[in-house]
Amino acid sequence: MPDSASPLPSLDALLHMPAAEALIARFGRTATVAGLRAELAACRAARAFPTLPVAILDAAADALARRFAASQRPVFNLTGTVLHTNLGRAPLPPVAAAAAAEALASATTLEFDLATGQRGHRDEHVARLLREITGAEAATVVNNNAAAVLLVLNTLALGREVPVSRGELIEIGGAFRIPEIMSRAGAVLREVGTTNRTHPHDFRAAIGSETALLMRVHQANYAIAGFTAAVPPAELAAIAHAAGLPMVEDLGSGSLVDLAAWGLPHEPTPQESLAAGADLVSFSGDKLLGGPQAGLIVGHADLIKQINSNPLKRALRLDKARLAALEQVLLLYLDPDRLAQELPTLRLLTRPPAAARATAERVVESLCALWPDRAIAVEPCRSQIGSGALPIDLLPSYAVTIGGKALEALSAWLRGLPRPVIGRIAEGRLWLDCRCLEPADEAAFIAQLRGPADSR
Repeated sequence: MPDSASPLPSLDALLHMPAAEALIARFGRTATVAGLRAELAACRAARAFPTLPVAILDAAADALARRFAASQRPVFNLTGTVLHTNLGRAPLPPVAAAAAAEALASATTLEFDLATGQRGHRDEHVARLLREITGAEAATVVNNNAAAVLLVLNTLALGREVPVSRGELIEIGGAFRIPEIMSRAGAVLREVGTTNRTHPHDFRAAIGSETALLMRVHQANYAIAGFTAAVPPAELAAIAHAAGLPMVEDLGSGSLVDLAAWGLPHEPTPQESLAAGADLVSFSGDKLLGGPQAGLIVGHADLIKQINSNPLKRALRLDKARLAALEQVLLLYLDPDRLAQELPTLRLLTRPPAAARATAERVVESLCALWPDRAIAVEPCRSQIGSGALPIDLLPSYAVTIGGKALEALSAWLRGLPRPVIGRIAEGRLWLDCRCLEPADEAAFIAQLRGPADSR
């Protein structure tokens, strides 16, 4: 097969081989030709001349597979953080994922009212459910909770002051800071109180002719302990209303149910904030709520109407896929008896430690057979809720721990599997927290670990 000028096969000869035809069928002719040319050029540059053309085709196939591989892939989250921001936060229930896929694949009634044949409102697909679940007069949704806070402030406080307790000037991962968001929204931050103690008179003293609203920010990802004082929501709302101002609360984590009912620490809910007198409440869709990324705003109808009239609302709106997914997640909340089973976030958070231990023991049994030279054991650990929710509360769990040499190399090998395995290295061991490894995934998890012994 080599031509007269080179020991390598010609491009045309390679393209006529069955293996090349398979590559063309999979990746297209243009990409296949480019891949083969690149491999031939690399062989010439390295003066490496494979004796069989199939070696060149195999190398090109590997390169093409890497080029066309999706960069965002499913992983096994064994980090011990259930709502891991870097891993996509809340996993969607299958019914929500299916609804999103169906919406993406066809035309939908996104902004079309079937009853009237006229244009409809996209937010109403979920606003009706948010009104029912929270008891709010009205609701609207945007891209995420940072966008919700930005939109509320830009709508109600543009060019005016917003008093906020110094102890609530939070920073969330990804450089979301309340002072900077307020500045970008066009509002003027008025800090009141001190880091650890803020009193009602601090807010009363801060109210003036330029005050637009009073704001409370839930300390979602940290806690201040010791000599502390804070103004309760009901009292802050009363102060605001006495001055003719609205009170806005940013809850962040977005729990729509009392988690204490399942033995978890209590997290404030929008229903509680509204009952305490908050006029608007914003929260996330992809944290404790267990849905897709979204920022939800509930409260008085007149304020929601102003927010929806802001030109920024269109720039921050949700697409049809996330609206479809969010609708299905909210529908699950109408059946609270089955919520802990049907909503993956709540199912993982409430998973009994004994269940995680049973999973870890089955995994260890398989790993000891696969990797007899490594020290592998089941050990108790603590899982984090994650994504700034209940930051100081840890959940008892069990992990598979792996000792020995080259743990960084082992961790990298696990990340390179078809479905990457993400754990953490601590205390001289690799920890694989089994809270998020459910029984339905165990077989697939074990199966892909069978690889060349020297690669581990």
